[in-house]
Amino acid sequence: MNDNNTYDVAIIGGGASGTAFLYVLAKYTNIKNIVLIEKYEELGIVNSNPVNNSQTLHVGDIETNYPLEKARQVMPAAMMVKRYTDSLSEEEKKPIISSIQKMVLAIGKDEVEELEKRFLEIGELYPTLKKIGRKEIEELEPEIIKGRDSKELVLALYNPEGYAVNFGNLAKSLGEKAKQIKEKRIDILLGQKVEKIEKGDSGYTLHSSRGNVYADVVVVDTDAYSLGFAKSLGYGKEFSLIPIAGSFYFTPQKLQGKVYRVQDKRMPFAAVHGDPDLTKSNVTRWGPTARFYPVLEARKIGTMKDFFSSAGIFRIKTWISFGAILLDPLRFWYLLKNLFYDLPFVGTYFFLGEVKKIIPTLRWSDITRAKNYGGMRLQRVDTNTRSLLLGEGKILGDNILFNMSPSPGASVSLYNAMRDADQIIKFNPKVTFAKEDMLRDLCVTHTPLGESDPSLSDTYAS
Repeated sequence: MNDNNTYDVAIIGGGASGTAFLYVLAKYTNIKNIVLIEKYEELGIVNSNPVNNSQTLHVGDIETNYPLEKARQVMPAAMMVKRYTDSLSEEEKKPIISSIQKMVLAIGKDEVEELEKRFLEIGELYPTLKKIGRKEIEELEPEIIKGRDSKELVLALYNPEGYAVNFGNLAKSLGEKAKQIKEKRIDILLGQKVEKIEKGDSGYTLHSSRGNVYADVVVVDTDAYSLGFAKSLGYGKEFSLIPIAGSFYFTPQKLQGKVYRVQDKRMPFAAVHGDPDLTKSNVTRWGPTARFYPVLEARKIGTMKDFFSSAGIFRIKTWISFGAILLDPLRFWYLLKNLFYDLPFVGTYFFLGEVKKIIPTLRWSDITRAKNYGGMRLQRVDTNTRSLLLGEGKILGDNILFNMSPSPGASVSLYNAMRDADQIIKFNPKVTFAKEDMLRDLCVTHTPLGESDPSLSDTYAS
């Protein structure tokens, strides 16, 4: 062991969550020596990669599966990302975030009534959110109304102040800004895969592909991989993972902004929606689909072994839990239907039916599979209760923290980093955290985080 590879805090994972935590520790705490270790040669190229997510800053206005309390927390939490980008120069900001209109669309009597109630419930949280009818929808998104039965009821909640985010570029920016903090040692080690975490008498040894790193405190921000690391140290053995892979389709540009559908609150997956794509011009990207696929990273079959070790796939309790969850009639039908969407050739035809609910005039020739687009959303399972655990997962150990942050984890990455900085103080009371400074810099003024700071609570549903 030597000082060159010894740190106060080591962060594993260079996505939006890991880099946000690096930035917060570097700028707002008195910790002097911090390292972030990322197995790839770039930051932000797994879940934060724009081809692997919907590129949306989720604030809860068009996500109808968010209950009121969650929307109340998510809105100011996600807007921390917007406030961070506001601090950048226009040249730095442009590759990360762009303004875009967005709406959630209700079709038919039941959905319209549900959306009416939704607006009454959450309207006060979003000053720019408006309820609009057929005429205004046609003015803003004409393709939604073109060719639609005039007797079909439609309603939308519209927000002109939406944001599309390249979370991969956000991760890069956060890493760069952290390294610029003076009088601190902030290292980012790229292309260095952590193979094993070993606890010692006075900290942890991270065995990596390029040598060992030593740290007093470790934070693992590797989403689904975090559970595998936790289990290797004896934590979280009661948890498993259901691996859901998403895929997307392209059409010529049919939408001016983002259009979501009313979502089923019982499902952990978003309904099919349309987005202008940040990586391709003049197209609308549709999706995601959802299918069971036993890997931890999209399009990387070699991560199947990692899934098996993380999920505890050889335990009978795991399979009983999978059966109880996946054979639920609602989920079973949903996944079966989505299986057809990914079939060669005919999958496009089946998926077209979903997209035509938003754009009635679409034809089969308009839609093509978005090859190499789509990510993994691994849902946690409690094998003791045989229940699906929606949202964020956090496992606390002895001076070690394991984060699993599916969507909207990237949207609330700075908020979650603030919560984890609070936890570091509990690990080491000598650490100071200028939380008020962070709130002043990053909290939206019209919707503060509130008197009772949810970052101090044990759970937070992402």
